[in-house]
Amino acid sequence: MEFRTIIPIQENDVKIEHDDKIMMLGSCFSDNIGNRLKQDMFNVDINPFGTLYNPLSIAQALRRMLDNKPYSKTELFQHNNLWHSFQHHSIFSSQDINKVLENINHRFHQGVAFLETAKVLIVTFGTAYVYRLAESNEIVANCHKLPAKNFNRNLISVQEITDIWNPLIKEIHQRFPLTQIIFTVSPIRHLSDGAHENQISKSTLLFAENELIEKFNHCKYFPAYEIMLDDLRDYRFYANDMVHPSDMAVEYIYQKFSDCNFTEQSKMAAKECAKLFKRLTHRQLTDDTQGIQAFQKSTVELKERLIAKYPYLKDITE
Repeated sequence: MEFRTIIPIQENDVKIEHDDKIMMLGSCFSDNIGNRLKQDMFNVDINPFGTLYNPLSIAQALRRMLDNKPYSKTELFQHNNLWHSFQHHSIFSSQDINKVLENINHRFHQGVAFLETAKVLIVTFGTAYVYRLAESNEIVANCHKLPAKNFNRNLISVQEITDIWNPLIKEIHQRFPLTQIIFTVSPIRHLSDGAHENQISKSTLLFAENELIEKFNHCKYFPAYEIMLDDLRDYRFYANDMVHPSDMAVEYIYQKFSDCNFTEQSKMAAKECAKLFKRLTHRQLTDDTQGIQAFQKSTVELKERLIAKYPYLKDITE
């Protein structure tokens, strides 16, 4: 007797190699899986605009990178003694406008260069609710704690999502024909919208992504949402806030992702490189000089062996 719902996942016919460049865009679930890819030492660029939640803001970010149009000071605004961008997450906010602009454009240029050679683009939609500036109707990626009266909030439709993503996907395929797009819906529930409203929102995202993958052969779907809500439906797989997936859940979903998307060689390389990553990020907890030196020596030796075996790691480890 089976006491859980196992989600069947179709294997991707275009597998990811360990040296493929992977760009992640979207909700904080992109951050979770992206960081997990980094631990296996894949070459990954995670959210150059910071975490983005709705499909239209993610599309805006992609469009901006495709147009290669850096930001200017006129696109920033000040609130609560901090400078912000409506198209970016608050991680870029600062009291120094020059610092904000420098950091935004630094990550922007990194993202533009990375996208041009990315083999995989993983896009995670988080919510179908968008906020628009009341005075201009501009869609914002982040409200930056401005008063609610400054915004109009509404649920976008499947048509609105596909209308903006159809030409975007076509252009990406024309310019970067080898780039594969994998769509996901974040399993993180936006309960601040309301329980019923969250379900309507997620359903809208699922319908939109389904239309896109049916239309474009190079677009695939990974069922992160279904795995979390059906396979891992127990609350023990959630973090303390009972909204975000726990580390165990993220690991489980990541393993499912790797099973259907990675080549066998890629899995083997990831397993080897994960050991190096742990060593490189290890925090010494003692003042044992000899022990520390021995650990560092063996880490350097492992790094050199892996770079000799996988030369592309040199760029990642430097």
